[in-house]
Amino acid sequence: MTYIIGEACIDVKDISCQSVCPVDCIHEMDRMLVIDPEECIDCGACEPECPVEAIFPEDALPEKWEPFVPINTAYNESMDVVNQLAEQYATEHNVQNAPIE
Repeated sequence: MTYIIGEACIDVKDISCQSVCPVDCIHEMDRMLVIDPEECIDCGACEPECPVEAIFPEDALPEKWEPFVPINTAYNESMDVVNQLAEQYATEHNVQNAPIE
């Protein structure tokens, strides 16, 4: 099991979760942050730090956010793939999250 960052992070990209990650597995992409499942040690330190509640253990991810499993795992393929998948999801679902001030 790993942690997954979902829809609520798109265009928000608050890096509070990054600062508490002991293995630096949270990476910033064009429109969101993603967790590299190969680096994640499942410690859960990031989950309570997320101000928009976008981080879930994979087995507790809301069903509507299942498309974020391949978005997060695509980090191992390339950043371009992650960015394309996130952009496609945001466009298809008309995601317009406001950045945190």
